[in-house]
Amino acid sequence: MEIGRIERIWRYPVKSLRPQPLAAANVMPEGLEGDRTRALLVRSGHAREGKTYRGKEHDRLHLTDRPQEAVALARERGVEAELAPSGRYFDDAPVSLIVDRWLETLQEHVGYPVEPLRFRPNFFVRAAAGFTLDEEAMTGWELALGAVRLRVRGPIERCVTTTYDPEGGPSDPRVLRFVAQERKTWMGIYCDVLEPGLASIGDVVTASLASRSSPASTSRPSLRTRTSK
Repeated sequence: MEIGRIERIWRYPVKSLRPQPLAAANVMPEGLEGDRTRALLVRSGHAREGKTYRGKEHDRLHLTDRPQEAVALARERGVEAELAPSGRYFDDAPVSLIVDRWLETLQEHVGYPVEPLRFRPNFFVRAAAGFTLDEEAMTGWELALGAVRLRVRGPIERCVTTTYDPEGGPSDPRVLRFVAQERKTWMGIYCDVLEPGLASIGDVVTASLASRSSPASTSRPSLRTRTSK
């Protein structure tokens, strides 16, 4: 079944900071190459001491791609933070994807085109004419995009960061309120990588039911996955 075509690709070199747009992504078993490989860690001044300092804790982090500027923003609010060692700093699964059709009712509600970057996906897909599945219905399906094959883990539960304007304008609480009340707090899907490879803008995205003989399909994770920030 055709879902659509990849229209945008992003990675987030430092968790919660400004993304990098890509024409193509090398998708590795642990996620997109260079995605969320660094993060800010709280040293003091906040209840999350020793943990990541995220968009939930500061509504302007997404406007910079410079870690030291982000550290300075944290300090302005009394929080001492530092750049964490290289690693992977995901909240849950390594790949996230949104289909434009899932945004349609939200856009009708708020009265303007909702930027997919509010939801910080890796892949933004323009839906094919006949695509109608929602996030819950896609759980457990396998996706093919370019040379990459993914397994859908489940819907992504959203938080306050979706109210932030990607360009720094006023926040819009209607976004999260609608997603919570009308979409079970879900927007987008988390995926695990079954086959690494290259995925590019323009690639067709197809979906198929997972084979029962596939080792990865023997168990299905909970639908309650967390937001990507």
